[in-house]
Amino acid sequence: MSHLPFLEESGAFAVDRPETISYLYFPLASDTGMKSAVTPTFGGDAKLDQETFLLEPVSAENLHDNRASRNFWLRCGGEIWSCTGTSAGQEAQKFTPDQEDSRLQAGLMWQTVERTARPLGITARVTLFCPLSDNLEIMLVTVRNTGARPLTATPFAAVPLYGRSADNIRDHRNVTSLLHRIRCTGHGVVVQPTMSFDERGHRPNHTQYYVLGAGPDGQAPVGFYPTVESFLGEGGTYLRPRAVAEDCPGVPAGSTAAGREAMGAFRFPELTLAPGAEVTYTVLLGVARTPEELDRVWQRYGSAEQARAALAETRAAWQRRVNVSFHTGDADFDHLMRWVCFQPFLRRLFGCSFLPHHDYGRGGRGWRDLWQDCLSLLLMDPGGVGRMIEQNFGGVRIDGTNATIIGAGDGNFIADRNGIARVWMDHALWPQMTTRLYIDQTGDVEILDRQAPYFKDAQALRGTALDPDYRPEQGGWQRDAAGQVYSGTVLEHLLIEQLAAFYEVGDHNMYRLRGADWNDALDMAAEHGESVAFTCAYAGNLRELAGMIRLLGRRTGARTAPVLAELAVLLDADPALWDDAAAKRQLLARYAEQCRHTVSGQRIELPLDELANALDSRADWLMDWLRRHAWIDGPAAGEGWYNSYYDDHGRAVEGVFPTGVRMMLTGQVFAIMGGVATDEQIRRITASADHYLYRPEAGGYRLNTDFHELKFDLGRMFGFAYGEKENGAVFSHMAVMYANALYRRGFAREGWKALKALADTALDFDTSRIYPGIPEYFRADGRGMYHYLTGAASWYMMTMITQVFGVRGQEGDLLLAPALLAEQFDADGAAELALTFAGRPLCVRYENPALLDVGQYRLAAASLDGAPLPVDGGVSVRISRAVLDALDADTTHRITVTLRAAQ
Repeated sequence: MSHLPFLEESGAFAVDRPETISYLYFPLASDTGMKSAVTPTFGGDAKLDQETFLLEPVSAENLHDNRASRNFWLRCGGEIWSCTGTSAGQEAQKFTPDQEDSRLQAGLMWQTVERTARPLGITARVTLFCPLSDNLEIMLVTVRNTGARPLTATPFAAVPLYGRSADNIRDHRNVTSLLHRIRCTGHGVVVQPTMSFDERGHRPNHTQYYVLGAGPDGQAPVGFYPTVESFLGEGGTYLRPRAVAEDCPGVPAGSTAAGREAMGAFRFPELTLAPGAEVTYTVLLGVARTPEELDRVWQRYGSAEQARAALAETRAAWQRRVNVSFHTGDADFDHLMRWVCFQPFLRRLFGCSFLPHHDYGRGGRGWRDLWQDCLSLLLMDPGGVGRMIEQNFGGVRIDGTNATIIGAGDGNFIADRNGIARVWMDHALWPQMTTRLYIDQTGDVEILDRQAPYFKDAQALRGTALDPDYRPEQGGWQRDAAGQVYSGTVLEHLLIEQLAAFYEVGDHNMYRLRGADWNDALDMAAEHGESVAFTCAYAGNLRELAGMIRLLGRRTGARTAPVLAELAVLLDADPALWDDAAAKRQLLARYAEQCRHTVSGQRIELPLDELANALDSRADWLMDWLRRHAWIDGPAAGEGWYNSYYDDHGRAVEGVFPTGVRMMLTGQVFAIMGGVATDEQIRRITASADHYLYRPEAGGYRLNTDFHELKFDLGRMFGFAYGEKENGAVFSHMAVMYANALYRRGFAREGWKALKALADTALDFDTSRIYPGIPEYFRADGRGMYHYLTGAASWYMMTMITQVFGVRGQEGDLLLAPALLAEQFDADGAAELALTFAGRPLCVRYENPALLDVGQYRLAAASLDGAPLPVDGGVSVRISRAVLDALDADTTHRITVTLRAAQ
């Protein structure tokens, strides 16, 4: 395998001649909203949101066909050269012996590319980053004379300014350029469109888009090219602009233009560099909401010294934020994990849009993303997560469904995307998973008693009807009969979600698929489709929620819990009814109808032990039902798996068919994770997955075998080419969850096989063609796709910390129960994990001098800062919250655990 070289412990890496690899791009972002993508030749785009694009929006295919990029030119005599590698001459030299040398280096939120034009005797180093607290990019361009004679050149900065909504990329593109009002200031070009063009209602615009620049000692530009036409010239292109090629003087500061595509281009005075000398230019490109903001940005970053200070601050801040690090026997893997731990930050900043492969949606995160992103927060920066979780529960409707899109800020919910009313049947699963992890990491079981409102809109009866009495002016919160906003406990929200889902079943008494489950591409079986996979997951949730309720009683001394009176309908059902799918649906309809517009607001007190027993009994019934009705015996001895779905004709989709074996990974993940699969079944599942789904050359475990059918009665995924995206690709999220499930059930070696296959493929640059990290999926040839914005990163990090290293919370205490394999220790038999728990920086070190494998060792001794710790039966170490709280919060504390051969 060809690994990218890592440069330092921070995870920074390098790529030589990166412009020869297609589809590479790197994310940059600020805390305040700037979201950028940059290619090795400084293409890509930059934006605040769907309506505010600084640079022209791009999708993946634009990365190689669009040359309207950030650029910095040098004119040396009659020759022109691009410091970013984007000129006609440099394009012509690619893949020839004359191709110039270039090297990209990148770290958390910064990219630098250095390239050398040997015939000209020039080396240019271009760094791009977004400072933390402002909406701009900063480009630092350092030009060095590497020749033997003085170098004379004229520098030009050139950045096309798009300056409008992404919708206008083909909707009134020319018309919206007529709105541009462009002015040349003393240091650059600013464009302020007169209005935001929207035929539903045009609005005055106050946003300014700018490119500003300064040379050494604050040197100002001496000529400006405020429009694309003035810079390119008639017949010119971005690869050979006539303004540079013909040394056009441009217009002076103070000039204006209107009604044209804007260009942030200007020239600096001619420079002369002695051999070995260098000079740095600073280019700022960004978005300002007010003239005062524009002035402030220039005063803060307008010199090379200020820009370098901002770069240092940005790099240091991101290193502090990614406060988890690993030391194993594989240094490249440890570096990769640095990037995996960084990816959840990117998802919170970008949502699921705004990078070249993520060219869908209009920003924001989905419901599932909201809860899964909290998983990583709980492991890295849990401060404030409790309050965030409480606010997130405000997105739950009283019928157990939820808003599907999260707006800006916490607690801002939108009913659905694109005006389509949909219910994803898995949505009730994730809030409880996150809440349970929160309780384990913090010990704050009292969160179950805290109050949250319920989301309300026109959708009713679990998305099957409308509420005729609802009016938008009533607001977005559920109200009671008295017209007051109704709030219930977090526990009540969880009960409504889990119990409503229990009764929404199809003809096989499995939970209905509705619009889709986790696999959004299973979207064509809304009437009769059933998700057996997530029925397994919900069975585990019922069991887990029962345990959370019992813990609440033990910790608080409470004996009862208040719940909405209407909820009694879902709790009083006779267990004899559970075998009758139609009767269950009728019961759910009765509850949903009672809550169609308002609720009574009345509460009843229910004993906690009765609540827990009611959930346990449902879990027992459900697991037995699944084992009896969903298991498939494989065609070979020792094989078998769970059917994952029923299609819209009510047929099981997996098994042995005339076209071959049909198997899906999702059903196996949740049968294992939810506790439905027995240990013997797990052994048969892993044998089957290894036989039918495992393809190491493609990244590991595929999502499904080839069905050789379009299956319009299940979902759009079957229209995709096999091996791509949801149809048989190695989908990282489900592959990681498969590993997580296996680890939870004690199958560490099988779990590591799934994790390692993903890591090996990601690190194999010749195959994956991506920068370090875990992509959404690996396509049929192993290329990584939809990089950065994937929930797989949170799950990968969580699995490595809580399962592989076994460092996890248990009701607020710290539990150490490693499942490390021999190969995961270094040559000295050590493996380390640095993280923060209970607000204390910790370094957990496992010492395995005999290099024993999991199952061969026991925990023989443990210490905290040298003081002995008790070991529970050689299996685990538990450190109480009180002990942790007594530790200094500003000092890294060392926990050492010695592993010896099991007796």
